[in-house]
Amino acid sequence: MTRTPTILATSGGFAYDARENLRPAGLARLALQLTEAERPKLCFVPTASGDSTLYVQRTYAAFAGWSVDVSHLSLFPMPNVEDIRAHVLAQDVLWVGGGSVAGLLAMWRLHGLDDVMREAWEAGVVLAGVSAGSICWHVGGPTDSFGPQLRAVTDGLALLPYGNGVHYDSEEQRRPLLHRMVASGELPTSFATDDGAGVLYRGTEPAGVFTERDGAGGYLVEASGGEAKETALPAERL
Repeated sequence: MTRTPTILATSGGFAYDARENLRPAGLARLALQLTEAERPKLCFVPTASGDSTLYVQRTYAAFAGWSVDVSHLSLFPMPNVEDIRAHVLAQDVLWVGGGSVAGLLAMWRLHGLDDVMREAWEAGVVLAGVSAGSICWHVGGPTDSFGPQLRAVTDGLALLPYGNGVHYDSEEQRRPLLHRMVASGELPTSFATDDGAGVLYRGTEPAGVFTERDGAGGYLVEASGGEAKETALPAERL
């Protein structure tokens, strides 16, 4: 069955329990539900963290006991699967972890994964992720990939024709930089998420904002008269 191209771009998805174990939260659960599969196949893509072994291990452990078939795709020091394209296209959902979006984009292009991701999206594989795993699907957005002073990245995959802001309520440089980028035209109209919020896109159209935390929200940022205009969007609590 052909599914509508779907992206869930978030600033959340997982949380730590009282024992510091990683657990799927509302947005990760939503990504699985969007597949409509009885036992979804989820591939974790940790490129942005340099394929952190700990991040991979914690993600596998997070789904222990769940009705989910989990795999991962690492690119360092070499791909961990024989055929990247075949592995990606066999999934129901791809969850892309956080870290350096600039590094992620460089490595994906080096391995041709940028084209594979587009093919997967067009085939109906649910593309999802947090932070760098949110910005990557867009034209670009503010990033700390280059240091503690945030800079712009504008060479995202652009599956979605918008800019993207993440961690909007928890990192003070994010909102003003996104506003400047949109106002100047460096980024197009953009969508932003507080920690614990995500924007769902069907095709290239936003289809809703979802939150896993009380008080979290999503925002539309548009250029208006040389300035940025921000609008809070209706959100559904998961």
